[in-house]
Amino acid sequence: MKSLTKYIPLLIVVLLAALFPFMVGVNSYWITVFIFVGIYSIVTIGLSLLMGYAGQISLGHGAFFGIGAYASGLLTTLANWNPWLAVAASLFITCVIAALIGYPTLRLRGHYLAMATLAFGEIVVIVFTAEVDLTGGPSGFGGIPRLSLFGLSLKNDLIFYYFVWALVSIVILFSIHIIHSRVGRALQSIHGSENAANAMGVDAAKYKLQIFILSAALAAFAGSLYAHYMTFVSPTACELKLSIMLVVMVAVGGMHSIWGALIGTILLTILPEFLGVFEDFDILVYGAILIIILLFSPDGLYGGVRQAAGFLKRLQRREAT
Repeated sequence: MKSLTKYIPLLIVVLLAALFPFMVGVNSYWITVFIFVGIYSIVTIGLSLLMGYAGQISLGHGAFFGIGAYASGLLTTLANWNPWLAVAASLFITCVIAALIGYPTLRLRGHYLAMATLAFGEIVVIVFTAEVDLTGGPSGFGGIPRLSLFGLSLKNDLIFYYFVWALVSIVILFSIHIIHSRVGRALQSIHGSENAANAMGVDAAKYKLQIFILSAALAAFAGSLYAHYMTFVSPTACELKLSIMLVVMVAVGGMHSIWGALIGTILLTILPEFLGVFEDFDILVYGAILIIILLFSPDGLYGGVRQAAGFLKRLQRREAT
């Protein structure tokens, strides 16, 4: 019974996602907003596994998002591939690139790893921008077909919303299994001390590379979903700003938990929708909110809630005694 408690938050997420359209209206603008929340959640959950559990910092996941979007878009528009075949090909291409990038860069640590992945992200954006004949350059390209599933077109926003959140639920379930498996314990030991993990027989280099490839593949998958939903892609969809925003989402929500990554993604995706009243000063308010959260809750919102719950429990025990 105790082993099933780890699935309770997932059941809550599934229930809330199922009921959300009925709470805001099936044709509401918020359906579109939460489609993007779901797409970005797939990336941040993978980043949480890489950063929060394995202790590796990446500022290049926006590039993997872009590789997935561009590969899937180009294969369907130029080569007339089936969209699902194009999505599978984009995942394969991303995994190969992630392996080639991750093998040398994961030997670096701390700020050096972050700078290396940052440089990779910038190179990818430059290539997408410079190859005008292939990618359309800064203007990007359109005409990317929408996805369909078992003959059901996913052109309708409400159907695509349920499709995306079903995928988010599957990614969460998969991540829970990783976290509570031997691999998850190995990743946490690497995060604690890589030298100690190696001394205990954990192949740190292998596990770091595997989780880096997995998180890159999730980012590419989300990028493919983005391209087939927007039917258009340009370099602005994967520039440095996205990579930084993804890391901030994980940090604000709480990078030591996939639930924190989900909370951070929801908050930072919907927050700009409420800051329009500040007009040109919205970015200052946005930054101030992030600074306050990180100052008073260094473990993120999820970590802060857990600490507050622990404090209340201890207070109740004291009063009981």
